[in-house]
Amino acid sequence: MARWKSRTLTEGELDFMRVLWELREASPDEIQTALAASGRFLTGGTIRNVLAVMMEKEYVSRRKQGKAHLYRAFVDEEQALKSMAQDLLATAFGGSESLLVASLLKNRDVHPDELEKIERLIDEQKRGDGK
Repeated sequence: MARWKSRTLTEGELDFMRVLWELREASPDEIQTALAASGRFLTGGTIRNVLAVMMEKEYVSRRKQGKAHLYRAFVDEEQALKSMAQDLLATAFGGSESLLVASLLKNRDVHPDELEKIERLIDEQKRGDGK
């Protein structure tokens, strides 16, 4: 059975995006080196295959420089994380924000500083200035 392809970023693709957000533009070799520095050792072929999928999903773009291709993030970090959160909300929680928040708050200890940030965000949303 064929595997369903997600339009949002996978965990591995997110690692690639973090490299591209940091470097702004990088060759497959530079991406491979950056990932290896964080403990992810991938072959050059795997790097290029993942980049091709990410281009298909329109998360990265590339340009030719000499014989090499340079890749850059096509979407910013905030936009990508928002898309991932919306996908999680829709697929895992049936669109229920309260179930998502309850799951996060009930299943782990939340630092008081984080709780204050969450309360502030809720207050902003109630006032209508949280968009």
